[in-house]
Amino acid sequence: MATGVDRRRRHKRGTRQWALGHFWTIFTWILAFILFFPVLWMVITAFKKESNAYTDPPTLNFRPTLTEFSQVINSTSFTGGIPHALEDSAFVTIATLILVLAMGIPAAYALAIRPVKRWRDVLFFFLATKMLPFVAAVVPIYVIATHLGLLNNDWVLVILYTGFNLPLAVWMVRSFLLEIPKELLESARIDGAGVFVELTRVILPILLPGIAATALICVIFTWNEFFFALFLTNTNGTAPVFLSGFQLNEGQYWAELSAAATLCCLPVIAAGWIAQKQLVRGLSLGALK
Repeated sequence: MATGVDRRRRHKRGTRQWALGHFWTIFTWILAFILFFPVLWMVITAFKKESNAYTDPPTLNFRPTLTEFSQVINSTSFTGGIPHALEDSAFVTIATLILVLAMGIPAAYALAIRPVKRWRDVLFFFLATKMLPFVAAVVPIYVIATHLGLLNNDWVLVILYTGFNLPLAVWMVRSFLLEIPKELLESARIDGAGVFVELTRVILPILLPGIAATALICVIFTWNEFFFALFLTNTNGTAPVFLSGFQLNEGQYWAELSAAATLCCLPVIAAGWIAQKQLVRGLSLGALK
């Protein structure tokens, strides 16, 4: 008798857990679709003609076309067109990423593995730099860039973006470093490994997923930054500045703008697709003790 009751209870519990698991799965898919829908609609609009892009209600029955992509690629409204904008964005993003990782990894190592004096104050200082509103610094930065001859130059964006992304990189890499077993580092030191050997041959191979996650987030932030790119490189700017050129006085060209935005998103999407395995491992590296 008791055995039958236990079985029914286990069956009810299993059914309840199965239903709850499927509910959260369906809810997650619905939420993901809602969040992704604006991107999907942008891509769909990019394949419409301009006459079908701005209608009320929206036109769902249309013949796909590449006309808007062709117009974006051949556009002369921006110096060099979209190839030059993508080239500038790629240069700024890669240069910024190299500088951020070159400075952020040793700084995170010093704050996690070999803590310096008053390391908590150092971490707070890094975090405090993210609290300054960008608009409050644009005028002095513009004046400094003008006097240094860096106005309308990609290097001024590299310097700024490095400063903006470095605190985030230090905090993220440090959280990943804290998860590395101390016994592994002690074994390396017993074997005579110095700081450089310990960092390059012991820590970095383990830290690669975390570095990949940090790098991808920095790439996204750098690629999408618009405010300083517009003010400091308005005639020779990056992809977001190029997109702003489609907002004309005579109105919005939705299909052309969607095509340009789709082309500008492709490099970041490709980077995320390539690094997705490392990204998942990196984001979960510091999640559990």
